[in-house]
Amino acid sequence: MQNTPASSTSIADATPIILLRILLASAIGISFFFNIHTLPLFDLDEGAFSEATREMFLHGDFISTTLNGEPRYDKPILVYWLQALSTRAFGFSEIGFRLPSAIAASAWVLVIYGFVRQIKDERTGLYAGLMTATALQVSLIGRAAIADSLLNLFITVALFCIYLYYQNPNRRLLYMGFAAMGLGFLTKGPVAVLIPLVTSALFFSLRGRFRGWYKAAFDLRGLLLFTLIAAPWYGAQTLRQGQAFIEGFFFRHNLDRFQGPMEGHGGSLLYYLPVLIIGLLPFTAVLFKAASCFKQDRQSDLGLFLWCWFLFVLVFFSFSGTKLPHYIVYAYPAILILMATHIGHLRSRLWALLPAVALFSFLAALPALLEKFKGLITDPFVMDILATTTDPFPANYTAAMLTALAVTIYFIIDKRFALAYKLSMIGVVTVTVFWGSLMPVIAEIKQSPIKQAALLVRDDPAPIVMWRLNTPSFLVYSERLTEKRPPQSGDLVLTKGIYLSELNNFQVLLEKHGIALIKLL
Repeated sequence: MQNTPASSTSIADATPIILLRILLASAIGISFFFNIHTLPLFDLDEGAFSEATREMFLHGDFISTTLNGEPRYDKPILVYWLQALSTRAFGFSEIGFRLPSAIAASAWVLVIYGFVRQIKDERTGLYAGLMTATALQVSLIGRAAIADSLLNLFITVALFCIYLYYQNPNRRLLYMGFAAMGLGFLTKGPVAVLIPLVTSALFFSLRGRFRGWYKAAFDLRGLLLFTLIAAPWYGAQTLRQGQAFIEGFFFRHNLDRFQGPMEGHGGSLLYYLPVLIIGLLPFTAVLFKAASCFKQDRQSDLGLFLWCWFLFVLVFFSFSGTKLPHYIVYAYPAILILMATHIGHLRSRLWALLPAVALFSFLAALPALLEKFKGLITDPFVMDILATTTDPFPANYTAAMLTALAVTIYFIIDKRFALAYKLSMIGVVTVTVFWGSLMPVIAEIKQSPIKQAALLVRDDPAPIVMWRLNTPSFLVYSERLTEKRPPQSGDLVLTKGIYLSELNNFQVLLEKHGIALIKLL
């Protein structure tokens, strides 16, 4: 059996391990917890998940979720249960809804670190953890009040258990893998089983051990454990909702998503290539390095296993009719571990840090670019936002981006520190300016009017109509349901400002960043 790591060349740097451990702890704290309580919930997904959790308390029903009073079959129950527990401690607040995801993301990073430390060495494990924690898309998904952070954790644990079982057929590892898949199935459904099942089947088959895989995959005790974890809720939900749940969840939100684009989320076969390049910033150069080592990596057990994982997810979702950027994150542990094994092989400081230079340069120039090119925008809603928004970037925004750029340029010039360490530092800088400077601006423009409008009407007894707008975070903050019908006299109406010309005789209660709250007289 070949147990060598994906690359036999060790990372050549003398950065103290204790320093990398401190940096990893800082990366987790900043990436998943910095400003977690101050930024409003983002629509659509955070608002929908959070409101479904709030409505469980509203209806006293912790089995079947609803959104604005209507059955919500999008996702299974586990993330809602965890959000419910969190909000019992922190209330219906941003931190209350996001904390389960942030904790799951932190555990996800630590699991990756621990796995790589076990099968290779601690330094590589620390770099794998650091890149995972600070890759742009991971940071975005990791703290969001949605199911994906939890799902990523369970898929990763399941696949790590499968690989370790391949190395050492221990029943405990096998059953841990089944348990992780059961929890994943309770988090987001069939995808939590599909990815580990197909990845492991490909890997075992390529290593000539398909019979061993078949025996493990259909282990009766493992299947029983999986069933005991997942079946009770699915059974209870089916008894309550019947065929509507089966069709809504298994068919519409799983099978139909693969067969065709849902809600306009389609794309070409190359959809995920730019997502990878941007989503793994500031480590894109390391991604290219790992990709160039494909032939060498597949000679080892670990390398082949990780490439089976990454390529299956990439190919499967590339052929899926519905494409969303976060689907590729299910493959990130595999590619990030491969990247960690090759990060020490980068020689050019300029090439390695050029993606960060491009990122910080773009963000520093963003205010000027918006002003210069806003005349090219044709979407009426976006035009209205820009017309009614004056200088949303605070004075320290550009200073923060230029400082990040200066640090990156310094690291390009500097020859003392190991390049892998410098890339890790830039990762921490990236998530710091992202959550400290950029996301507050986006939140102010996109979500602050929704939250302000909701707080204005929380105690108003008038009916509320959300008209030609879908922002479920409004329901969370107002702690009310809205009516789905044309507005009429006496209604409170939340809509886009561009639609006000179609209404008559109203009082404007709030008009901000393209969003209007009015009362029809």
